[in-house]
Amino acid sequence: MNNFKNGFIKENPVFCLFLGMCSSLALSTSLNNALGMGICVTLVLIFSNAIISAIRKITPDEIRIPVYIVIIATLVSVVELLVHAYLPALFDALGAFLSLIVVNCIILGRAEAFAKKNPILPSIIDGLGMGLGYTFALVVMSCIREFLTTAWVSLYNPFDMSQLIFRIGIPQLSDYTISLFGTSVGAFFTFACLAALFAFINSKEKKEAKK
Repeated sequence: MNNFKNGFIKENPVFCLFLGMCSSLALSTSLNNALGMGICVTLVLIFSNAIISAIRKITPDEIRIPVYIVIIATLVSVVELLVHAYLPALFDALGAFLSLIVVNCIILGRAEAFAKKNPILPSIIDGLGMGLGYTFALVVMSCIREFLTTAWVSLYNPFDMSQLIFRIGIPQLSDYTISLFGTSVGAFFTFACLAALFAFINSKEKKEAKK
């Protein structure tokens, strides 16, 4: 459970471990993209951790990395096909980044650092915690960027993108939006500020723990 909780603040994969940053910066333009990518990565993390943990005692050390990559690639292909079949709009929005989950450092990193050393259930919980931590990071970044760019934060039904689930904003600020946050420069700026905030929180907790 400590690993599960650490995935949000102390060891957040994006803001603290600086993993999975490419997709975080590229897909945090809208809440729909952030949730879609986060859920896909979380599913792959959970199942890859479970499978790798299950075969950890019979996998030779010499070939463990290729074995891990084959498992992760297979799971990503399954997720990609499901998204393509049932969520075509999300599939188009995520683009090549959906396939690139295979090389997402978070997944291989947790396989190497945790799943290969621990039983199945703790590995599943670890994958869930890290996946939700990654999703949390994308959602926070996307809400900030979307609000500063449009003065609204919107979520659409992924099965029918014409159906609006909710929309929150301040219409009075629509004339004061900052289009910069819709670009890559805005993505880096948002990430840097949040990473600094997480570093401050963690350093403060460490100082309190020492006292």
